[in-house]
Amino acid sequence: MTSSPNPEFLRRAIALAVENVKKGAGGPFAAVIVRDGKIVGEGTNTVTTGNDPTAHGEVNAIRAACKALGTFTLAGCELYTSCEPCPMCLAASYWARLDAIYYGASAADAAMAGFDDAFLYAEFLKPGADRTLPVKQLLGEEAWASFAAWIASETKTPY
Repeated sequence: MTSSPNPEFLRRAIALAVENVKKGAGGPFAAVIVRDGKIVGEGTNTVTTGNDPTAHGEVNAIRAACKALGTFTLAGCELYTSCEPCPMCLAASYWARLDAIYYGASAADAAMAGFDDAFLYAEFLKPGADRTLPVKQLLGEEAWASFAAWIASETKTPY
């Protein structure tokens, strides 16, 4: 269940983002994951220092929280992030099953600083073949084998 937002957690995320830039560790983004009024994971943007385009503040915070809690689901947790999540981080938040997202700067603010996600949203609306990065299915029938194995597995952990 989602509690009332606590601005102090957002202030922590903003401070982490500013510190991240000042020490040259990555972009101006950071996030914290909160459960029962306590921070269970923090993350800053480490895209350039870690050579990992998925190492956004929110994703790193999700990874840290899951590790700390020993789970792959963050139901019962909230995300406080210095900036409105990009499409990848928003999707990751849904996959993590977070209860709520609270953010500071808007996507428009990020765009003014050179981080514009409008291109991605426009790309997602196009058919696969019309995208800048073309998408085409191959070996669909053969690839079904992994799903058949999942369906038949008696040891799977549904998520």
